Amino acid sequence: MKEYFGNSSILRLRGILKYYKPKSVFLVTGKSSYEYSGAKNLIELIFGRTEFVRFSDFEVNPKLSDIEKGMQLLKESNSDLVIAVGGGSVIDVAKSINILAVNHGDPLDYIQGRRKIENKGKLLVAIPTTSGSGSQATHFAVVYTGKTKYSLAHRDFILPDYAIIDPRLTFSMPKEVVASTGMDALCQAIESYWSVKSTTESRKYAKEAILLAVKNLESSVESQNGKSKEEMAKAAHLAGKAINISQTTASHAISYPITSYFGIPHGHAVALTIPEMLVYNYNFTKEDLLDRRGAEYVKSTINDLVKLLGARSVETARFKIIKMMGNIGLKTKLSELGIDEGGIEVVIKNGFNPDRVKNNPRLLTEEALRQILNSIK
Repeated sequence: MKEYFGNSSILRLRGILKYYKPKSVFLVTGKSSYEYSGAKNLIELIFGRTEFVRFSDFEVNPKLSDIEKGMQLLKESNSDLVIAVGGGSVIDVAKSINILAVNHGDPLDYIQGRRKIENKGKLLVAIPTTSGSGSQATHFAVVYTGKTKYSLAHRDFILPDYAIIDPRLTFSMPKEVVASTGMDALCQAIESYWSVKSTTESRKYAKEAILLAVKNLESSVESQNGKSKEEMAKAAHLAGKAINISQTTASHAISYPITSYFGIPHGHAVALTIPEMLVYNYNFTKEDLLDRRGAEYVKSTINDLVKLLGARSVETARFKIIKMMGNIGLKTKLSELGIDEGGIEVVIKNGFNPDRVKNNPRLLTEEALRQILNSIK
């Protein structure tokens, strides 16, 4: 993947179009973010006479039915280049459409892992307009069937060919979107850092993302400070690069039913359990430690995270994250979000994904998850 970062990097798209000379572009965008981000005027000016077909008829959390509509439109358009402009859902939709359109058979078989992806899609350019998911830097895409979340993944074929991160496109995001997506970036970096699949490279990306987010997230929400928004765009991209290697862990697994059943934005949903999970992972025992690198390594890793968060202990780090969420307008209690004891059971039933939970450094049991959720109710 080739990356371009910085204000006005959107102009790099001109060179990509000039080099590949597409006959038609399949453009995947959000319904409204495409215009309010300023991307529409910039991109369509760059397009000039290049023909394009725009697809924006899908929900925020992409459903399989949305993907299938896009696949049909892509095939009909005969486009030879795909460009995604928007937040994480937009880029995930584009990645899914692009790969499923060229792999024959039932898309559900690929999404649920019954068939292997064998063909690469068309050239894909990802241009984020939010600073959160880092989807432009990952080789997987989220797809929902009903209220169940799946990850379509392929290390070589799904990762975009180009990522253009122009922070200016994030400047007009509503405050609540800045807050939720910013917490997504921070949480991804934290989870990547403690993941059992972390590497020296992923931890390097995650460390820088955490430092940037801790320093800039609150100011990026509360002011029109262009510099802080630029730094959050960088943090989100680095967090994406980190989870592309390590994947996410328990808090992400728990977040999906919180989003799909209760309508809580993804980044906010993840952040709800991160403070408690930090303490939980620190207090592992010999019997429930999952990271093969051992107890000393995991203690050191969590202590590193505490320092990166600007705290002196896991408890003060926990409090600092909770305070940060409050400062940027995000509720921290499940009851404040309409999730009662019955709702907690819904989250447990649908958020206990064994594969994703296995990435956590400490074994998470159903009872432990229930205790964590009850502690924030």
